[in-house]
Amino acid sequence: MSETVQATAKAAADSHSNRWKALTFIALAQLMVVLDATIVNIALPSAQQDLGISDGNRQWVITAYALAFGGLLLFGGRIADKWGRKRTFVAGLIGFAAASALGGAATNEATMLGARALQGAFGALLAPAALSLLAVMFTEPKERAKAFGIYGAIAGGGGAVGFILGGLLTEYLDWRWTFFVNIPFAVIAAAGAYLVIREPSGSRNRSPLDLPGVVLSILGLVTLVYAFTRAESDGWGDSTTVGLFVASVVLLAAFVLVESKVKAPLLPLRVITERNRGGVYLSLGLAIIALFGLFLFLTYYLQLVLGYSPVKTGLAFLPLIGGLMVGSTQIGTRLLTRVPPRLLMAPGFLVAATGMLILTRLEIGTSYASVILPGLVLLGLGMGTAFMPALSLSTHGVEPRDSGVASAMVNTSQQVGGAIGTALLNTIAASATTAYIKDHIGGAGSQAQQQLVQLEGQVHGYTNAIWFAVGILVLAATIAFTFINTGKPEVGPASGEGAEDEAKIPVMAH
Repeated sequence: MSETVQATAKAAADSHSNRWKALTFIALAQLMVVLDATIVNIALPSAQQDLGISDGNRQWVITAYALAFGGLLLFGGRIADKWGRKRTFVAGLIGFAAASALGGAATNEATMLGARALQGAFGALLAPAALSLLAVMFTEPKERAKAFGIYGAIAGGGGAVGFILGGLLTEYLDWRWTFFVNIPFAVIAAAGAYLVIREPSGSRNRSPLDLPGVVLSILGLVTLVYAFTRAESDGWGDSTTVGLFVASVVLLAAFVLVESKVKAPLLPLRVITERNRGGVYLSLGLAIIALFGLFLFLTYYLQLVLGYSPVKTGLAFLPLIGGLMVGSTQIGTRLLTRVPPRLLMAPGFLVAATGMLILTRLEIGTSYASVILPGLVLLGLGMGTAFMPALSLSTHGVEPRDSGVASAMVNTSQQVGGAIGTALLNTIAASATTAYIKDHIGGAGSQAQQQLVQLEGQVHGYTNAIWFAVGILVLAATIAFTFINTGKPEVGPASGEGAEDEAKIPVMAH
């Protein structure tokens, strides 16, 4: 009898140890995906010159990835539920590494664009599988809080790390290394995941694949992301842009109709209509709009106005990363089991809005230490504190067989939010800049004065857009506070270590 007890205890200890080892490799993979979203931005001018990509086509290096990633996320989430999360995760990593190698070795525009589309497609397999693995592996509230704290810090801060790494690689090595750097990340994460991840049994979705839902979701999301991308370059009133928005609404409405009728939907509507998850998807998407817009404007401001190098620009974002890490792994993790999630998310978004508010004071000669530094620290602390419970709640109360598609919805809200943020806030900034220059250029006599007016116009455009970002974060805080009504996780006895216990999602107190 004692030998049986010892064997059971050893199995439980091994399972516990494996979960934390698995988290290391899941976090590494997530970092790679998030890094890739920004690292290529820094390398784009050099790559464009080497490969002879025209100014008109250079946006497709970013857009090809965004369209494939955003369009295939829901499909990727359901593949993870159906095929197995571990298997999908490893396949996504291997494919992402191969696509990155192709991009780094590209000798022409077509190869580069194809590699970026493939990166997006395999990222759409990888991202929801990673988050859903956490959802089914970490079920005890305190462990779950720690795991999602680490994951949240990486999800929020990885983009800023991308600026630093992109600057270093481009300046000191070659733009191709912004692609090649993914390969060791992917190989280590895939090998580690294959060896240590033990996916709970009985949590797969064995239902047949909803092919009409797959087609409509891909077409609808690709059209929506492309509409926002085109709005940025061609304007919101462009007839093709308007047509794309109308088409995306029609396609997504048809998708919702199909999902309400079919027996085994790609996205069961219960996943998004539950108020807590709906509140997470909506508030997180809004927060990403604000965050991505700021990344864009602050990068331009630091390089074009203050004259920072790519490396110095990347290093300037370090306080944001530090704030995200502290907010997510210290504040969010420590308080998640003590207070209801909305009392972390809403104040977190408001603290981030305060950081944004400080950044509206940007001028041509603004001091980094007195304005940019405190703004970034508060933005990081607030976003980190809010992201951590948001990611944990994104699979709250969902059946294990739907955890992949629920995780995909978080990534979808972030991806669409990023596309909206870049297009919407860039348009606001450009309009404000044009109006400012038009009003002030007449009084500028010399060429030096005209250049000064143009710089002032750029900064005026950035601060106008940041004001909108402040309002968006306040709206995100309001939605989080009003929609999310679940209480703190009930901290009882630790979940059992058996497969069935691990497959359960923790109960949240109402």
